[in-house]
Amino acid sequence: MWHKTQNVLCEIVLAVAVVPAAAVVVVVVVVLVVVVVLVVVVVMVVLVVVVVVVLVVVVVLVLVVVVVVVVVVTVVQW
Repeated sequence: MWHKTQNVLCEIVLAVAVVPAAAVVVVVVVVLVVVVVLVVVVVMVVLVVVVVVVLVVVVVLVLVVVVVVVVVVTVVQW
């Protein structure tokens, strides 16, 4: 009788130990997934900002070149 009780107690202890361990694993996996998703989102936002800044700089440079060319042409014609 004591042996069966001991087995039941062992099973209960194992169940009590396994459930929190599984919960911890699930929480760790969820946290890792959230962190990875956040990192990817941040990297994408940074890339978009860099692309926008580069485009703005290119547009400004093109405008400056156009203005300089127009000024030089008008000055030469005078």
